[in-house]
Amino acid sequence: MNRREAGDNMIEESGKRGLKKGLITLWKLTKIVVPVYFFVTLLKMSHILDTISPWFEPAMSILGLPGEASVVLVLGNFINLYASIGAIVSMSLTIKQITILSVMLSFSHSLFLESAVAKRTGVSIVLVVFIRLGLAIISALVLNLLL
Repeated sequence: MNRREAGDNMIEESGKRGLKKGLITLWKLTKIVVPVYFFVTLLKMSHILDTISPWFEPAMSILGLPGEASVVLVLGNFINLYASIGAIVSMSLTIKQITILSVMLSFSHSLFLESAVAKRTGVSIVLVVFIRLGLAIISALVLNLLL
């Protein structure tokens, strides 16, 4: 086998590995995003979301978000970012609202998991959660004013 054949073979094998890993990742994400999408859609269609959204509307409006966006924050903070993506997709949010939610969740996503990791390093869990939630809220307030 000459150098050219070896290079072509290496590219082919690399492509196959990449495709396989990509499909595995796609399947993992689909198992989270699709059920959450249907769950939130069910909440909307059954008017449960319409019932609970007004409870959160006063606090969420300060951040430039509708009350229903609280579902996105809960899913992102307590489950993971992919669950929050499934919820965002199922809602009719503006670009501004999606931007605010995205920045907030970049600071405060997966609180349980990442707090456990922080604890193992010896950092105070209360301090970590306070800082992450504080940064999320401050960023939302600033973005609400700027956008």
